[in-house]
Formats: sequence, structure tokens, C-alpha cells
Amino acid sequence: MTDMLSPLQVMPHKGKMNLLDKVIDAGPDHLVAQVLITEHSLFYSDRGVPAWVGLEYMAQAIAAQAGVLARQCGKEPPVGFLVGTRSYRTNAEYFPLDTNLTISIERAYRADNGLGVFDCSINGENITATCALNVFQPTDVNAYLEEVLK
Repeated sequence: MTDMLSPLQVMPHKGKMNLLDKVIDAGPDHLVAQVLITEHSLFYSDRGVPAWVGLEYMAQAIAAQAGVLARQCGKEPPVGFLVGTRSYRTNAEYFPLDTNLTISIERAYRADNGLGVFDCSINGENITATCALNVFQPTDVNAYLEEVLK
């Protein structure tokens, strides 16, 4: 994809909850993003960012991919939900300071009802993490939330 959009342009996440630094590549079924771990990273402690936060990095990469597709159609980035994960595996407890992480997501499955599965990975210097994330993107998020919150 050319003319990359910033994560703020393609995700509904705002302020501190936007955890991705940049989108490097995106297409109809994939996206690659980067995160640099700094002292200002959300969830940062003296050991770094806990590796479980990698699940959110992956989920936000999926959100960014949906937002890129929406922007290409002249629409706003959609709201989606992380439903679950399978087999989150990482070789690190923390992502250390000054580590540049590459987050890659690839769509494995998408149903007509908005359910999807993505194969995800994080790679950095001596760091790997992998999993499959299950997500849900309702057609009408407000109607869906009204029904769920009854």
C-alpha cells in the first residue's frame, strides 16, 4: 500500500490508548506496524512493557487494518472487539526499553456476520510472540451494544 496513514487516522483508539507508532504496510488481508518501547509507553515499568501487552498491540494492528480498508472506501474506522486468543506464546516476560517491535497480522478467516480470525506475530531483537486472535466487527456497533447491555 502506498500513502500510509498514521494509526490515529485508521483506528478509533485515541490518546494514550493508541499504542501503535506507525503502519508500515497494509493490504486487504494483512498489516504490518511498529512500536518502539520507550519510558513513555503505556504500561512501561523499570523492566519494560509486560509481554502480555503484545495481545493489545496485535489487536490494534487488526483494528488498523480494518481502518485502512474503511478509509479506502471513504468511511470512518470501524469499532471492533477482541473476542479471544489462542496459544499466545512469547519468549519474553517484558519488551525492554528501546526495543523496536514489528507487529504483523494476517487474516485467516472472516465470516459474513463479522467474526474473524487473524494469525499474529511480534518480532524484535531476540523477541518473538505469536497467537491467533478472534475478533468481532458488528455491522451496527450501537445496535449491538444496546442488545448486549440490556
